[in-house]
Amino acid sequence: MCTTQEDIGYDFEDDSKDKTKTLKPNPNIDGGWAWMIVLSSFLVHILIMGSQMALGILNMEWLEEFSQSRGLTAWVSSLSMGITLIVGPFIGLFINTCGCRKTAIIGGILNALGWVLSAYASNVHYLFITFGVTAGVGSGMVYLPAVVMVGQYFQKRRALAQGLSTTGTGFGTFLMTVLLKYLCKEFGWRNAMFIQGAVSLNLCVCGALMRPLSSKDANEKGVERNNSEDYHAKALFHSAKPIKSNGVVHEEQEEKEGPANVNVLDNVQAMECKGKSRHGKNLYALCILKRVSQLTVTIKNGFGTWYSSYFGAASLFTNRVFVAFVFWALFAYSSFVIPFIHLPEIVKQYNLSTQNDLFPLTSIIAIVHIFGKVILGIISDLPCISTWNVFLIANFTLVICILILPLMHTYVGLAMVCALIGFSSGYFSLMPVVTEDLVGIEHLANAYGIIICANGISALLGPPFAGWIYDITQKYDFSFYICGLLYMVGIIVLLIQPCIQKKQSKDQPTDNTKV
Repeated sequence: MCTTQEDIGYDFEDDSKDKTKTLKPNPNIDGGWAWMIVLSSFLVHILIMGSQMALGILNMEWLEEFSQSRGLTAWVSSLSMGITLIVGPFIGLFINTCGCRKTAIIGGILNALGWVLSAYASNVHYLFITFGVTAGVGSGMVYLPAVVMVGQYFQKRRALAQGLSTTGTGFGTFLMTVLLKYLCKEFGWRNAMFIQGAVSLNLCVCGALMRPLSSKDANEKGVERNNSEDYHAKALFHSAKPIKSNGVVHEEQEEKEGPANVNVLDNVQAMECKGKSRHGKNLYALCILKRVSQLTVTIKNGFGTWYSSYFGAASLFTNRVFVAFVFWALFAYSSFVIPFIHLPEIVKQYNLSTQNDLFPLTSIIAIVHIFGKVILGIISDLPCISTWNVFLIANFTLVICILILPLMHTYVGLAMVCALIGFSSGYFSLMPVVTEDLVGIEHLANAYGIIICANGISALLGPPFAGWIYDITQKYDFSFYICGLLYMVGIIVLLIQPCIQKKQSKDQPTDNTKV
């Protein structure tokens, strides 16, 4: 794994006595401010992912308001969820250029603006732009930094930290569902979206908590500045003292010429003030030019890093294991989203609506999903356990559940399968950890942006594909079978990952010998 010393949280300090570099651990790694980063990411998942999982409440209001087809209206929610993930690679450019904090704050403002503008929608197509695109892009600009920052602040407890932060999706599903139901009932759906836009401004607060990890450079500059100012002050003070030929200060003469020395200091300060006022405009112009040049260099370097990660010689796509991971992601997320969308209709077909109303199957998935993320994170952090193996086992369990779900025709059977789906889908908290292990912390933002982009395509096309299969066969069984088989193909590609790594390790020595 390619990591730098700043990435793993160590700072070098100069020792003036032995002039050697000493390694000092950063106290914020796996502790301190790192837990504030987890809190920030947890709140981001509540406000973004929780709100998107609760969009079914607004979807019913839109159907009644605009009297459009269910398929057309459903694209509003699909666009919001899909674009949040699809824009991941482009958000990586913002992170490389502006940093996670600024990107998240801008995204919070954009997300809130999308909610507010959607309150004035006159048709469904208007919602495509305001809610699907505007709010979706804003959500993506907050979601990716929230995941990346947790990866930067944790090393030993990465899986647990990611698991705790992503549990916000489950909590947010319950909280936002209750909130949107209450707001729509009391104030109407338009005012509800306006209020939700105000609530979404808290994403800016979450972004403000994403403090950059390394602040050593700023501290060193501050120390150098203070030292230089002290030096000039001392030099100015000693220059005002009369010195004998032998270099010793004459105390009596200093006392006599005290008023004169004060006058000298006053004259020097007056000259400095005149010089500052005279050249103030020039200094201000130079400061502006300096800021512009620094911004230009930052943008250039950020774009260079982003471009090289995707298209350069060191592109992420030259890593064949990572390519297999992206291929898996194209089919993975739809297997989790499809049950959320189509389970209510399946329950109606099986005449289980009464039991489902008492305790919905989707609620079972959401509740167990919370515990699955935390438990799988704890297991993965054990020293004797491989995160990759836990990830594969959870995926294999999920695909088996997707394939056997159509065979269950009782509420108890469906509930058991849904519980397994919720627990095994807790592997989502391991995705950033696995991605970091594959590409390194310095490429995590760009790499994870590609992964969630593939997930976004899966979430965007998976549910409509399942609905299209139902229109042809008049059954949801084939939808689960086809999606499960495609998901199985992705898992098989991941299973050959050790073979790919062995081949890469064999090729590297031969290449080095040739060089």
